[in-house]
Amino acid sequence: MSDDDAHTSPRRRDADGTRQLLLAAGRRRFATEGYAATTVRHIADDAGVNVALINRYFTSKEGLFEACLMGAADELERSLAEEVTLDQVAARMVQQMTGPDPADRPNQLLLLMRTSGDERAELIRSRTLQSFAERLAAIAGGRPEDAGHERSLLGAQLVVAAAFGISIVRTWTAMEPLTSAGAPELAGPMRELLSALLAH
Repeated sequence: MSDDDAHTSPRRRDADGTRQLLLAAGRRRFATEGYAATTVRHIADDAGVNVALINRYFTSKEGLFEACLMGAADELERSLAEEVTLDQVAARMVQQMTGPDPADRPNQLLLLMRTSGDERAELIRSRTLQSFAERLAAIAGGRPEDAGHERSLLGAQLVVAAAFGISIVRTWTAMEPLTSAGAPELAGPMRELLSALLAH
């Protein structure tokens, strides 16, 4: 047994596991059905736990939504957290859309489009999307002091909009071959899209 295992009680491990189950169930429900249509009972049933645990771990439905949103925001920002090329960005965006868990990963993107009416959640979402677009523009070589920065930022925002659109079509329609396309099929077109919109 490692030192970490020795200092992590079964109760703590169980609580962490329950939180993760609720977050995964919340992401799926909020992303595909929206905030208003989702109930805490839906989420608890999907997670296979008592509905009272949502209040225990997240205070409320609003608290769970905010936790899901922050998780999606963190993952999106981590995808650009280091020096990367446009090809690498394209690959990471494809990964967001397709895997490794096709039933859950696209929900991270879709969740960032959903509204709750909660002011803090809206601030997290708008700040995340703006930050992501600005980072994309910087990766493409567009610096705020450059004359063409506004054009670079517009191109980056179009990339973000396209990524969300692709996720929506893949999740809510049966438009083939896009809906069934995997990472190998999407990688090339996504690289071309980023190059067309972001290359100087």
